[in-house]
Amino acid sequence: MIRIRPSTAEDMPAITAIYAHFVLHSTATFETEVPSEQEMATRRQDVLTKGLPYLVITQGHAGTQKVMGFAYANWFKPRAAYRFSAENSIYLHHDATGKGLGKLLLAELLTQLERIGIRKVMAVIGGSENLASIGLHRALGFTRAGLIEGAGWKQDRWLDLVLMQRVLGVGASQPPV
Repeated sequence: MIRIRPSTAEDMPAITAIYAHFVLHSTATFETEVPSEQEMATRRQDVLTKGLPYLVITQGHAGTQKVMGFAYANWFKPRAAYRFSAENSIYLHHDATGKGLGKLLLAELLTQLERIGIRKVMAVIGGSENLASIGLHRALGFTRAGLIEGAGWKQDRWLDLVLMQRVLGVGASQPPV
């Protein structure tokens, strides 16, 4: 059974472990040192305090649900004019990729963002070779907005940032309510 739900403090060990894998073995994040569980909890609380979603996707049977991934959004930029724009982040357990879980999780995140009035969602994807993330975002209606070449140095090489965007609801066609 697959379930998407708001994250809880009890999910932090699993969330931290999932993220640690990406820090150590991929270019999906430009972080180079694994944050502590406390740091990850602080980051989660920051998102929640802003009224933004921080979700997990679990799989298993009642009572034995395992966290297979997490997704959240944060303000794209901190200034007030950006209050209708968010940047999404999504990470799946390395054993959960290619099973459609990312699509389910990101779709739910987008639904929740639209519900709270977000009009534009940006994805800042680490590494132009990160075809899985680019493909996931494209499958959910994101379009390429740009490329920042050589923006980061990790794994002994320069890495690009792929910028993607998606309109939610009426987007910029009408003023916010």
